[in-house]
Order: sequence, then C-alpha cells, then structure tokens
Amino acid sequence: MEHEEYDIIIVGAGPAGCTCAYQLAGSGLKIAILEKDIFPRDKICGDALSTDVINQFSWMNPDLAQQFQKLVSKTTSRGVRVFSASNQSLDVSLNNLKSSGYVARRTDFDNFYFNQLNNLPDIRIFQGHKVIDVNSFEDGVILKTDKSTFRAQIVVGADGANSIINRKLIGKQIDKAHHMAGLRQYFENVSGFHEDHIELHFYKELVPGYFWIFPLPNGQANVGLGMLSSTVSKKQINLKQKLQDIIQNHPNVRHRFKNAKPLESIKGFGLPLGSRKRQCSGNRFLLLGDAAGLIDPFTGEGIANAIRSGRIAAEHLRKAFQLNRFDSEYNSLFDKEIYSKMWSELLMGRSLQKLSTYPQIFNFLINKGNTNESVRALFTSMLDNVDLKKKLLKPSFYLKLFFS
Repeated sequence: MEHEEYDIIIVGAGPAGCTCAYQLAGSGLKIAILEKDIFPRDKICGDALSTDVINQFSWMNPDLAQQFQKLVSKTTSRGVRVFSASNQSLDVSLNNLKSSGYVARRTDFDNFYFNQLNNLPDIRIFQGHKVIDVNSFEDGVILKTDKSTFRAQIVVGADGANSIINRKLIGKQIDKAHHMAGLRQYFENVSGFHEDHIELHFYKELVPGYFWIFPLPNGQANVGLGMLSSTVSKKQINLKQKLQDIIQNHPNVRHRFKNAKPLESIKGFGLPLGSRKRQCSGNRFLLLGDAAGLIDPFTGEGIANAIRSGRIAAEHLRKAFQLNRFDSEYNSLFDKEIYSKMWSELLMGRSLQKLSTYPQIFNFLINKGNTNESVRALFTSMLDNVDLKKKLLKPSFYLKLFFS
C-alpha cells in the first residue's frame, strides 16, 4: 500500500497543532497537518482568551501578536466580575497587568491562527481529512484518514478532548472525577454588562463549576456553564435544564435576558481537566492541549496551555530528530517538561476548584473584596501570580481577613 511520507504528522489544526507547526516551520522537517474539518469551523468553547495567550504569541513572534491585535472580531477583557452564591459580586480589574485578555469566537480565533500557517516552509495542510485509525510501529507510524493513508516518524495528537490518537495509542477512558461537562449558547441583546469584564457566577447549585456570560462583538454574548462530570452523574443533573433555569429564573440573571435572543441551540462539550497527571506520550507519539488533558481545573481555560504544549513539543521534536529518538523512554522527557512548566498552575487550579465547593468562603471573600481596597488589589495580582494564589489556601490568610 502506498503512503504519503512525512517526518511529522500533526493531527488537529487548533491552537496546539498550529503552535507546534508554526514553531517547526523552516526546520527542514517535512510536516503534514491533518484536520478533519474545513476552516473556518466552529469549536464549542467559552471563547475567553487569557492574557497568557497574547504573551505567548509575543514570545513566539512579535509580529504574530501584532497580527492578532488587528483581528477586529474580538472584545477586550480588562477584568472579571465574580458572583457568589449569596448573589453578591466583586469586580477584579486587570488594569495593573501588562496585557489584556480578550473574548473572540473560536471560529474567528482559530481561523486567524490557522491562516498564519499559510506559505510557511515545510508544512502541508490536509483539510477535510478525518483520521480513522493510527498504528505505531518500531520504524514509524501509519495513519489512515477517510481519504488517504500517511506514514511518519512520529505523530502529534493535537486533536482535542476526543483525540483519536489518545484513544488508539493509550486507550484511556473518561475519568469523571477529572472531567468537566460544559454547555454553550450564543445570544444577542443580553443587557447589564460591565464595560470590559467577563462574568463568572459561582452559584451553590453549580459548584464545583460555574455559569458564565462573556461579551462578544456586535452586542452578542457567549453564555454557558460547566460542572464536574462526577457531580453531574452523581446528582443526575440535566445540564440543559439547569442552564435554562438560571437564564429564566435566577434573580441575578433573568432580567438581563428579558430581550435576549438565542442565536443557536444549546451545544455540549467535554473538558478533560489537568487535575491529575496523565500520559502525554509514548512510542512515536506526543499529545498536546486538550488531548493531553491540560485544561485548568478551576477556570476551564485550555487555550494558553494548548499553545504552551505546542511550543514544548516543537522543541522536543527538534531534539528527537537530531538524536533519531522517537521511543517511549525518550518521549517521556516531553511529559516531564510539560509538567515542570504547568503542574504548579494546574495543581493550584485543582485546589481552587475544591475551595469553590464551599460557598460560604466565596461569600466571605467577595464581601471583604468590596469593603477592603487592599484585598481587591490582592485579587487582581492573583490573576497573574501563582504564588499569590496560594494564599487563598492558607487558614492564616482568612484569619487576617476576618480581623481586617
């Protein structure tokens, strides 16, 4: 059987796959990207882009960050409005940080990033190629799509939460204790937004999880919720019903949707959370982004870590080809590098996720933040500093707050 021959095959052209390809362009390695959809395509997501996303673009190539700034279909996020179970809110500003966050439909963001690969050397893109099988051998990897067959020295699974590379080469099942079930629905004419803040609503019936409203351009909004899958299963929660109930009946929310119009039916998606370490590689394969389970357990944000994993993978692959090493033992160095760069943040997200299951603590923090300027400034700094976030886990922090 004839195969198309490449050095590296990247499955998936989302942020993780695009980053890996972008960083390897010009390396002399022959790279193929297999993407099951045809761009522009939708990706069910909250659509929020953290400041880390833009910072990484700048590190990769200042021109890439500048090109992103020209993308008109986005809104700037300069803070977060957090709602507690007691229906109180706190505005946490990003104005003291060096860069902004943004909200952009993944259709627009992913299409922008995908188009940055145009005309880069050594990369060939196959859209509309759905991978249906993959096999790893001692001397290479063979992938079958619904249109053709490919062979490579190594395959990179950047194909999302339902990664076929993960399923075929590792075979792990969903772990509901480390998995989030999410819903998204686009609306227009939602009222009552802060000028430039996204919203997170930590209501008692959702924890560990939250309801969100993120403002988009042209008067539109991304509305949704995410809950830990083990909680959904244990309590037999109907997520669609829960989302509609909050929109229609919650006292903080219902008046804001009085004139709102849904632009689509409710869409569901799953998020493998980075609350435990997972296998990210093996013989002749690496896993990136959501396929590797690198999503923040507290916020559900995965784009920044997807990009970071793509950068780490590109560096690992350059060395692998220099040494002609693609075996499991060598690729385990990739796992170690991934977690050396991300585990402290992921572990913090896990701890904050657990903390969110105590509504009285969130109520206390928001009350203090609204009455104490230094506490509010601390929350702002925490958005960009892992060490400061750790204060939230110390009893002494709350003792000091209680007497402040």
